[in-house]
Amino acid sequence: MKSILQQIIAQNKQQEKADALARQQEIMNPQTKDSRRDFLKKTTLGGITLGGFMSASIEDTLAQTTSKVKRASSPSDLKITDMRYALTNVMGGTAIIRIDTNQGIYGLGEVRDAADVRYALFLKSRILGANPCNVEQIFKTIRQFGGQSRQAGGVCAVEMALWDLCGKAYNVPAWQLLGGRYRDKVRLYADTPEAGSVEEQKKLINYRINDQGYTWLKMDLSIAELKGKPDTLVNAKPWENSQGNLAQWGDQTNPMSYANTLHPFTQIQITDKGLEELASIVENTRKMIGYEIPISTDHYGHFDMNNGIRLGKAVEKYRLAWLEDLVSWELTSQWKTISDALETPTTTGEDIYLLKYFKPLIDARAVDIIHPDLASSGGLLETKRIGDYAEENGIAMAMHQAGTPVSFMANVHCAAATQNFLSLEHHSVDIPWWESLVKTTDGRKMITKGYATVPLTAPGLGIELNEEVVKQHLHPKDKSFFAPTKEWDERRSADRIFS
Repeated sequence: MKSILQQIIAQNKQQEKADALARQQEIMNPQTKDSRRDFLKKTTLGGITLGGFMSASIEDTLAQTTSKVKRASSPSDLKITDMRYALTNVMGGTAIIRIDTNQGIYGLGEVRDAADVRYALFLKSRILGANPCNVEQIFKTIRQFGGQSRQAGGVCAVEMALWDLCGKAYNVPAWQLLGGRYRDKVRLYADTPEAGSVEEQKKLINYRINDQGYTWLKMDLSIAELKGKPDTLVNAKPWENSQGNLAQWGDQTNPMSYANTLHPFTQIQITDKGLEELASIVENTRKMIGYEIPISTDHYGHFDMNNGIRLGKAVEKYRLAWLEDLVSWELTSQWKTISDALETPTTTGEDIYLLKYFKPLIDARAVDIIHPDLASSGGLLETKRIGDYAEENGIAMAMHQAGTPVSFMANVHCAAATQNFLSLEHHSVDIPWWESLVKTTDGRKMITKGYATVPLTAPGLGIELNEEVVKQHLHPKDKSFFAPTKEWDERRSADRIFS
């Protein structure tokens, strides 16, 4: 017995030396907060080893050995007390929400880019008083209030914030709560910039690859590029706006606009000359980049399945990583026809809400890659479920993301926990203040050479807001910055969806 105790004491001393060194390094780290530094200094002065209480009573021994257990919160007693928001200027208006609790810890979530923050505020009365660590239970209560695309923004924002809260309550990263991680860094893909000349574009691409370090790029390949080039399109003129453009994002109040007309219903066709022009765009980009780096394509315009197939075949020899959203996501049989006709991988999914609506595409093997946006698909756990279901059917998952660092980090945790993950979109690569909207809680760099760093120890999402920077980049129409939202406290309806 004594020899075992002596071994334990010796091991404990070795561990204590290692812990002391780690504490000292953290004390000396300039990024360590003053409150944390003071705490570490106190533990350095007051620490007692197992060898130091060999003759102590069992009560004193237990008191000492449990004194280092982290009690940042009492998870079983947590209750949601508030929800507030700040509307950032990212993507022309992206809201960050904050869910507060009775124990002082809070969680951050994000309403998808260009979605109304009221999608989230509407849910406040339905989650007040609930334990935020019951993430799945709350999600199942509120998911009925989400819809496809940005209509899911509120439900997904709440779900993100709950995982951030739960991770903080239990002092573990969000990926750990999802079942563990497959990777320590997450590969990113970035848009390939366009320029007015080949020489200028070469400079921009060189900056993207060699300076920024991205190893996967995405480019637009839109029929809008054919503007002013005669005999490249059929039936395009009637769909042009007042500026003579085929604008994919336009007046949402006009159901007859080009932007609001589904792909099969425009009857725009691409001529052989038009296909040659679009193929030359890909060829020039491929010549600049080479074949080692994957290139994905998107934003083709609104034309039907047959023209999608013709375009896909025209660029097949350039070995694109994927063709994204050639037609709308819900047209499963058309996606199946397109995918069967092409060698280039196909993908869709950034506007799909819930696994239920991914299943038809996956079951039919209608696409080669699924492409959820976590801020629309249902949040971290639902997106992991989507990825896992696709994996069982031999289908990979890439992830769409165009928001603030809050949504970005939610995606990083989900990607780390999902085996069939390929790459995550970073849409704000060239915005200098984007990354500084938050600060990492473990001092790591958020992005390094085209990869996001997975927080290995930082609890929750692993970030906190850099409030002064956020205040500098609020949207002009709403600079309230986490103001009270009492008007959303009262619940005014019975929400159960069954009798």
